[in-house]
Amino acid sequence: MSARTAPALDARTAADLLVALLPSTVPLTVAPLLPGAAPAPTETAVVATFVGATSVELVLVAETAVAQSLAGQGGVSLADALRPALEAAAGAFGHGVLDAAEVRPVGGDLTGDALTAFALEADGVPQAWFGVRPRAQHPGVPTQRSSSDRPAAQRADMRVLYDVEMTLTAEIGRTRLPVRQVLDLVPGSVLELDRTAGAPADLMVNGRLIARGEVVVVDEDYGIRITEIVSAEQAAG
Repeated sequence: MSARTAPALDARTAADLLVALLPSTVPLTVAPLLPGAAPAPTETAVVATFVGATSVELVLVAETAVAQSLAGQGGVSLADALRPALEAAAGAFGHGVLDAAEVRPVGGDLTGDALTAFALEADGVPQAWFGVRPRAQHPGVPTQRSSSDRPAAQRADMRVLYDVEMTLTAEIGRTRLPVRQVLDLVPGSVLELDRTAGAPADLMVNGRLIARGEVVVVDEDYGIRITEIVSAEQAAG
């Protein structure tokens, strides 16, 4: 892959991985960034460079989207709060190292022909923005730093995000219908889903598959008994 070619497929995977770990209090979905829908140049961006077999610059504008989660959580910088999401996004490009992030006005960071950009939306309204820009390749692939390599104080700061609530959804199957049949639905209609009876349900966090499990009943309410944890590679596949 040329360093000047935007890795569009990997960029979309990166966006899906990022949005699942973004500490937003509302579920966000990934959509293409349409003309005129970019953030104002004065909005705050967190920019980090990933160096590996595929080297990219990651641009995330999400200060407003995570403001409620960080309210009153003194000592946690915006860059630290968004670091787990950026690291998840970097995983879409293989092994490598994500450098320390820089916080700066977004300016023109979400523009340019080499950029692949997305809007992170709630109910169709952009709440945050994410972009991937390819960088020149470097010889060799650095070893990916693990979370244990971070300073203890930084890991402790991340604990203030542990109480941020994220939306979990159980999905037992899907189907596709033409608009004509959707309009013909009435009480009593039966839809055949793309999953056999007894197959495990999917457990989604903010739209990303994280686990599968059996549907159970707990005190007259439905529940999910986890039977499988889905890796990031399986979810992306």
